[in-house]
Amino acid sequence: MADVTTRRDSPEAVAAEKPGRAPSPAPAPPDRARELRSLLARADVKLSPYLYIAPFFVLFALVGLFPLAYTAYVSVHDWHLIGGQGEMVGLQNYADVVQQPKFLTALRNTFSIFLLSAVPQLLAALVIAAVLDANLRAKTFWRMGVLLPYVVAPVAVSLIFSKLFADQSGMVNTLLGFVGVDPVRWHADALASHVAIATMVNFRWTGYNTLILLAAMQAIPRDLYEAAIIDGANRVRTFFSVTVPMLRPTMIFVIITMTIGGLQIFDEPRLYDQQGDGGADRQWLTMTMYLYELGWGAQKSFGRASAVAWILFLLIVAIGLVNFAITRRIASDGSSSGGKRR
Repeated sequence: MADVTTRRDSPEAVAAEKPGRAPSPAPAPPDRARELRSLLARADVKLSPYLYIAPFFVLFALVGLFPLAYTAYVSVHDWHLIGGQGEMVGLQNYADVVQQPKFLTALRNTFSIFLLSAVPQLLAALVIAAVLDANLRAKTFWRMGVLLPYVVAPVAVSLIFSKLFADQSGMVNTLLGFVGVDPVRWHADALASHVAIATMVNFRWTGYNTLILLAAMQAIPRDLYEAAIIDGANRVRTFFSVTVPMLRPTMIFVIITMTIGGLQIFDEPRLYDQQGDGGADRQWLTMTMYLYELGWGAQKSFGRASAVAWILFLLIVAIGLVNFAITRRIASDGSSSGGKRR
């Protein structure tokens, strides 16, 4: 009886006997698995984006940043292809390279070929993209046809065009003879050889840039074209007043990529003739060909070749920044003037 009375007088029994009031549950032990899952979920949300983009940065560090930094290290040493690393010479390799006449010749040829290829290439890509953006039959066929020269091997393109622009028996000189033009010395004259090499570059890369500009044209809202037509603008006025201003961001990208690729041109001038040395008077010797000649030619000086590589890298960065600043200024001026007109 005493035990029964004790159990009835306990706080739990008294609380249970009160109507409408349930006994308070005992505190549950902490769920370690649930806390761990919550912690992993928060970590997944914060770290997943970085893990997704990490492979790119790892590969870029291995094949981009490390070779660039190592080239800078080699450029300040007397490094020979056979003898290996020598003593540190500082900026002497840069001074020796800049003072050589071949360096100035290669620099002049590189910029000449770049200008002869970049300007016509951009204009042709704009016109072809505008034509492909129109209502043509078999659009997919024509777009694939424009891209076809890009997938052809550079070696094949160079060999074909070197025969077309042959001095004596080339097809180009034969066609020029039909209209009464004297044969052009495509391999002897500097300007003629630059035009021939620039033609090869334009043949390969115009289609690639055309598709980039075409994709940007298709992203332009069609309401702008309808408003221009209602205002009475024809196709030419619509192209220059609507299409070109809307393509400015894409043209910045195209111009910068053309600058990077054009100043590093190697395949086309290297394979333009059988010798591969830039001509008898080095009339189409480019910076990359000069770099190759220093590193693997008679001098076999990796230090001077690395110095040329870094000079070319700094030139590309400087010209790219200038292009970006100019095109961005033009784009901002166009947008501000458009805002004033509105």
